[in-house]
Amino acid sequence: MASKEEKRRIVEGYGTSGMTRREYSAKHGIAVSTLDYWRSKRKPKLVRVAIKGVLGEQPSGPGFTLTLGNGRRIESSWRFAEPDLARLIRAAEA
Repeated sequence: MASKEEKRRIVEGYGTSGMTRREYSAKHGIAVSTLDYWRSKRKPKLVRVAIKGVLGEQPSGPGFTLTLGNGRRIESSWRFAEPDLARLIRAAEA
């Protein structure tokens, strides 16, 4: 059985590997379902944030940058409704 540290290393390595889940799991001798389970236990929790400004007001700057827990960044000048932004974050973290 893998230690906590080894699980953490494998999960973090997957995020930067550029490999598919199947390729990465095979390389490390674990089942895809095991990798998925370990990843699900390490997913960062979403937190509620307050956005200042008037609803419908155009942003004064180039948009926003959202840095995710895994180091990925989302930059956009688009406006998102809260459920759409939450769905975007979940997709990017997957």
